Amino acid sequence: MAKFVLVVSVIMVASSGLVRFAAAADNNWYVGQGVKANMYVTYRIASHDTNQGQPFTMTIYFKEYNATGHYWVAPVYVNDQGAIINGTFHLSDLDLTALGSSKIPPSMSPYRSAYESSIQWLAAFVPKPGQSLGAAYWGKIASIGGSPIAPGGQEKVTVPAGSFDTTLVSWHKGVDNKIWIDKDLPYPVKAQTFADVTAGNPPVLYQFDLLAIGQGQPPIPKNQPEIPKPPITLQTGRGTYYIELLWQPAVLKSGVPTQFGLLFMDSSQSVIPGVSYSFKITDSNNTVVQDLHDQKALDGTGTQTVKFDKAGPVDILVSIDGVQGQNVGDFVERSDFNLIVLPPGNGTQSTT
Repeated sequence: MAKFVLVVSVIMVASSGLVRFAAAADNNWYVGQGVKANMYVTYRIASHDTNQGQPFTMTIYFKEYNATGHYWVAPVYVNDQGAIINGTFHLSDLDLTALGSSKIPPSMSPYRSAYESSIQWLAAFVPKPGQSLGAAYWGKIASIGGSPIAPGGQEKVTVPAGSFDTTLVSWHKGVDNKIWIDKDLPYPVKAQTFADVTAGNPPVLYQFDLLAIGQGQPPIPKNQPEIPKPPITLQTGRGTYYIELLWQPAVLKSGVPTQFGLLFMDSSQSVIPGVSYSFKITDSNNTVVQDLHDQKALDGTGTQTVKFDKAGPVDILVSIDGVQGQNVGDFVERSDFNLIVLPPGNGTQSTT
């Protein structure tokens, strides 16, 4: 009898362990979970290291699975202010890494990097088979200080693709960094994270939102250059400063004087006084339209008036050379603004 009780007890303990294991497995998540052939996702992404932090959209279409190579064949469409870049990622079924065999043009390389450091970033902590969304923590970023990356409570989050019941994954390093995960989707639904800085308010490192999710071939975007609308705010290369550019009239036209306004801000987007800056404009043929140095923005603002002789794309390069009498050092703190000058009489309206 005692032997029978012992055997039953062992079976019950083993069964209990299996139940706990199954529950944990059901609550596991990894980058790539829920991927199905013929599905697509579209994200709006802003990454500090791409496009000076300006957002772009990326559509990923999981067209088919290559069983031999163990990867997904995924056509990708990037829409950057109306300019469309196409390519095909080969996404590993382990963590959706874009493999070296991916077929993409050189112009897509920066966006591939942004993909890896934003919507696919968590794969470093939760590759297949993943970790539990109820775990105490998933790991820690390799830097001094800060809390570990840990799943927290449940939150309903609304993005353009809809409302989702998610698990909030977060960590604190100066500020709260947050990523929202739906356990049935291959990538997080939403994120907002910040750069690691030693002083001041940290700038956004990356953020994204799920715009759409669906089945079947997604709509293929077409090239349709957008007319930039003021104001435009860009980070400098290191994220130390922000430069805001605005102009009047709002639509640039050849032969019409345009007044540009400049606003110089620190990483927390607070206005900084005593700025010395350079202001350079070149056209699509790399011909210099205007090149000014040692310009002063004593109260953190500056103005320049320009008359464009011809229509076409122009690049406005604004460099911060010094702040309150101190040179910015060896690093070039600048932002590039890409604008379009229209012919006189063109009634095209600006768009975002």
